[in-house]
Amino acid sequence: MFARALRVRGHTAIKGSERRKLRADVAAAFPSLSAEQLCELVPHKEELSVVKAYSHRGDAITVYTRGRNPVLFERERALYPTVYTLWSYPDLLPAFSTWPPVLQKLAGGADLMLPGVLVPSRGLPQVQQGTLCAITLVGNRYAPVAVGVATMSTAEMLAAGMRGKGFTVLHTYMDHLWGFGDKAYPPTIAPLVADPVEVENTDQEDGDEEAEEQELDGNLPADPATQVDVSSLSLQEGDGCVRLTEKEAACDNHAVDTAEDENLEAQTDAEGSRTPREQMDELFQQCFFHALKCKVKKSELPLLTSTFLRNHMFSCCPEGQQLDVKKSSYKKFSKFLQCMQQKDILQVKELNKGVESIVGVDWKHPDIKSFVVPDGFSPVLDTPESKGGDGEPLYHPPDIVPLYGVSVKMAPLFQESGHKKGSILSSSDVRSIVIDYVKTNELVDETNKNFVKINPILCDCLLDKAEQDSISKLKWDDLLNRCLAQLQPFHQVTFFGHEPIVRKGKGCPIDITIAQRSSNKKVTIIKNLELYGLDPQSVATTLQQRVQASATISPLPEAKDRVQVQIQGNQIHHLAKLLLEEYRLPRKYMQGLEKAPKLGRKK
Repeated sequence: MFARALRVRGHTAIKGSERRKLRADVAAAFPSLSAEQLCELVPHKEELSVVKAYSHRGDAITVYTRGRNPVLFERERALYPTVYTLWSYPDLLPAFSTWPPVLQKLAGGADLMLPGVLVPSRGLPQVQQGTLCAITLVGNRYAPVAVGVATMSTAEMLAAGMRGKGFTVLHTYMDHLWGFGDKAYPPTIAPLVADPVEVENTDQEDGDEEAEEQELDGNLPADPATQVDVSSLSLQEGDGCVRLTEKEAACDNHAVDTAEDENLEAQTDAEGSRTPREQMDELFQQCFFHALKCKVKKSELPLLTSTFLRNHMFSCCPEGQQLDVKKSSYKKFSKFLQCMQQKDILQVKELNKGVESIVGVDWKHPDIKSFVVPDGFSPVLDTPESKGGDGEPLYHPPDIVPLYGVSVKMAPLFQESGHKKGSILSSSDVRSIVIDYVKTNELVDETNKNFVKINPILCDCLLDKAEQDSISKLKWDDLLNRCLAQLQPFHQVTFFGHEPIVRKGKGCPIDITIAQRSSNKKVTIIKNLELYGLDPQSVATTLQQRVQASATISPLPEAKDRVQVQIQGNQIHHLAKLLLEEYRLPRKYMQGLEKAPKLGRKK
């Protein structure tokens, strides 16, 4: 469902009544959640947003985000957890395991076939057809990587000999819904109780030394007597589903098991003497000092505390770990910042009612100066071009070329060159065809070669009724301009690394306007960002950080699949700097930059 990018229609903070309704819906959909877990998932006061979007198939999707990460999504009035939620509550759904090479196919939109499902010695979870299930990987069976719906009951799966499609996959780790959040990696989650049968089987087959390592991380292989014959599996994608080859499964599984054994041993040595709460406190302080030392600039102050947490601290979190203030001793991010303020590291003030901002940072504080950035991290400038991390390409302005379509009226003129109604031509093609037509039909005026004689076809195609009796000749430039004016406008857009896209119309520039709101306040409205490959949410967030003014995204009334960005005040100066200097968009692709406020003369 999320193999391709979402079309976002709106992004708003959730209201109190909607929050209460959502909490009731979550309690009904997932009765296994305790009251405490329910309050963590749908908090009473913590930031919670609603994103209205459409999938590439046209399905209406509602995504609920907490902080930066999507935690739930709703489709056809049914609620589903994201992988971020399942990593916090791994026992929320019945879980089925598959092999690591399958994950890439699942993220690409494939469903899961039963031959790719591992049958453990303790048996499969008992589910019915239509049950919502989690899908995990061999090597880390307790950190779900996908959410799917069972296409048959457990009894039917076994009766079918573990053949056929087992699960319709809705959402996976590494898909675009996962990419909507902070793009964290699956954590290593140990099981609550190890399966003694699996331990015994492993001892018999692999020896005592390997069994000890596999007991350590809880990733124990299934009983070979009850497994599906791995040699019968093949990695093929048929009907949108997945099968697996034995060679790829063995190689990937061994690599995953070895890496996770080493990681878990290191974590056990370092963390064995500390409680989970102490570990989370240390992680918060590490990300806090890392963000202040490498991410935040003095020019960004004052900086909203929520923006500091979402855009700076989350990006400093090490791979495989997640910041969760509820699991720390602070319980609230505001209390954590108060503690840092008491140490004179920073200053926090409530500039607007109910909204706190960081107004000052002491970068010479000993705690900041003595902080050492962990291995593997490097300071990253938060510019639009550096946002191409995690494999995303850097932004390149598109190449836009005007095209022309042959209309019904102009078809007779282009018929001799083999072009029919609807043919798409460039301006040079149109020029060449018209010149060849004039020369072939000997229409160049003998007395003055700068003029072209009008024959019946040219008369019908290019002249109005009032002109048909009075005009017998046209200049070359006038003839070509009239031809282009009578053709249907198209344009071709070519994004870097993609095939050209032909669109109808002349092509809309990025439209920048200033509107008047209540109390004589002005707002800047930006439209058509999507047409140039720009993410409206990213542009709105960048502007909001730079000018410290609220920005909203709302659907564009005249276009169903596009949105507009609205930000308080006349911010054209900042917007022009962003689009022209950083995104390097040519000025010809924008209209409205002349409406920037006039700067006062310096005395």
